[in-house]
Amino acid sequence: MSDSPTPQSPTPQSPTPLRCLLGAIVAAVLAYALYNMTSSIAISFATKPIDTDTTLIVQRISSAVRTLVLGMSAMGTGIFGLAALGLFALAIQLLFRKPDSSAN
Repeated sequence: MSDSPTPQSPTPQSPTPLRCLLGAIVAAVLAYALYNMTSSIAISFATKPIDTDTTLIVQRISSAVRTLVLGMSAMGTGIFGLAALGLFALAIQLLFRKPDSSAN
């Protein structure tokens, strides 16, 4: 058998208002960056229409790819935006929570 020590899992840290606010700020910055990227993608797709002289299957595939790219970008924006709101709300909840007396 091996004499190597078994890896111990790190002890979970309880959330603090500061950690929640820092996480909310990071998520909000990412959401804002993705929002700007989504806007530029939408503008780029709107200014460059699909050629009408191509075959129907090419038009359908390019339309589907455009929809997929824009949808994934919008979904990332929404996910990070909701994460920022949730972390901010958790920070507020932790600020007003009474300290747990059983922890001592």
